[in-house]
Amino acid sequence: MRHAAKVLPEHARAHNRSLVLQTLFHQGAMSRADLSRETGLTRVTISDLVAELIDDGYVAERGLREVTGPGKPAILVDLDREGHRIVGLDLSGTDRFLGAVLTLDGEIVARHDAPVPADTADILEAVVELVSRLVADAHAPVLGIGVGTPGVVDDHGVVLTAPNFGWTDVDLEGALRARLDLPVLVANDANAAVLAEYTFGGAADDVLLVRVGRGVGSGLLAGGQPLRGSRFAAGEIGHVTVGTDGGPVCVCGKIGCLEAWLSVPALEARLAESGADRDAILRDAGDRLGIALAPVVGALDLSEIVLSGIPDLLDGTLAQATVETLRARTLAQFHDGVQVRMTTQGEDIVLRGAAVMVLSGQLGVS
Repeated sequence: MRHAAKVLPEHARAHNRSLVLQTLFHQGAMSRADLSRETGLTRVTISDLVAELIDDGYVAERGLREVTGPGKPAILVDLDREGHRIVGLDLSGTDRFLGAVLTLDGEIVARHDAPVPADTADILEAVVELVSRLVADAHAPVLGIGVGTPGVVDDHGVVLTAPNFGWTDVDLEGALRARLDLPVLVANDANAAVLAEYTFGGAADDVLLVRVGRGVGSGLLAGGQPLRGSRFAAGEIGHVTVGTDGGPVCVCGKIGCLEAWLSVPALEARLAESGADRDAILRDAGDRLGIALAPVVGALDLSEIVLSGIPDLLDGTLAQATVETLRARTLAQFHDGVQVRMTTQGEDIVLRGAAVMVLSGQLGVS
């Protein structure tokens, strides 16, 4: 039997701070008494925490509640949603890196982008320059920088491998923090995207999001918590070989990887061939995605798959073929109702997921 670690007072206080911020983030302005009832914390504790959070610039008083009966109206408090900004980066694009300045609500207030350098040795410098432009455009204190990047990323922001960038063991988080002197959080782009779908898109607690761009990957939440794996490679479906008919050579060196069939560059190249049958190509890609996902759906009992990428490629024929293959390869009694849908977050999903990373890392909010 494992012995529970002793809960230190500072840990309890940090938990209670996060609980207050989480409640305000999702429910909006309320009185201190309301906060006490919603969180289960005493009024004295709430009063102390709110005062501290106001001093820290994360919470603000929003005036008096309207009342119709007798009694003194309560003062409302809320997350100071305009008091800080978050910088988000999406490095998963095929030809451009995307960046945005976001409010604490995930709303984008400024955008910048930069071309993906032809030489991978120039990528870090391009990212630093893009972030610098975004920070200059924030016009408020920057809470932190969130980065969604292709590849396998550990919990310290080290990119263990990113074949499309030629990276191995690149400490992207550390390098950016040293250059920018701001809190930085780096994660796989699909893992960032599933956080956006969960926080801002109303996804279920158990959801798999497939991100299709320069590469192919997926992000998974189980019970509302990210599932990353013991070696941080959970969701790395792009380099699973699909089918027994060979196929194109992947950037990783293997033959017939899902990414070699499904990534945006791979699909666009096949569709550009003379005499290409668009529906047949998209259906084939959807079939192969279904082959890759069927064991995952069966093992984890998932009912919803979310696709993120170019709708013109993924929605319609490809998504329908994925559904049909999933249902054909899993137990009908339990998985016949599995749904495959496009994200509600559009092309900003990784940027907004990067914002959730910062909110969670800096404020304990998700």
